[in-house]
Amino acid sequence: MTFQTYLEQFEQILNASNRQAPYDNEDYLNYTKLNWSRMNRWMKKGEILPQVKEKIQSIKEAQQWIVITEPWCGDASHIVPFIQMMADLNPLIHVDYELRDSEPNRIQNYLTNGGKAIPKLIIKNSKGDRMSPIASAMEQDLATWGPRPAECQKLYKEMHESKASIEEVKIGLQNWYNEHRGVEIQEEIADLL
Repeated sequence: MTFQTYLEQFEQILNASNRQAPYDNEDYLNYTKLNWSRMNRWMKKGEILPQVKEKIQSIKEAQQWIVITEPWCGDASHIVPFIQMMADLNPLIHVDYELRDSEPNRIQNYLTNGGKAIPKLIIKNSKGDRMSPIASAMEQDLATWGPRPAECQKLYKEMHESKASIEEVKIGLQNWYNEHRGVEIQEEIADLL
């Protein structure tokens, strides 16, 4: 799906009177409401670094970027806007969004430490099959990235190992993203290119 379709689905979840799982769970719905606000804030206030902009605009061959995400994912609310803003800088980059918990279940081919961690960015060359649910052409992957910038992942691991509560982890990650303002996200993805 396109970014616009993803946003429309996101809004439908928030405005639905008869919510489907997992959004029938109040916690998931509340995460999703927060994520909508966070994502829109980054889309308005996020800035692409000049050196990243230059690198993205220098791409001369078509690329397909696949973003695996979910509206309930807190990390995605901070990361997806920067991925989209970066892709928008070059018409040779085509972006497709897929939901982790829906067909084609591509995440099964891109597990992180055995888990379905998101968001996940898959960068394929122009020969990649945009609609194939089967990642049979793994040799066409140029790079993968996610679910978090390395320093943020380190923070998450430290909090997890120290048995921090879920609330402490959420606040810690939120503070990290706010403090770093998308810089590491952009730099790490640009380094892959």
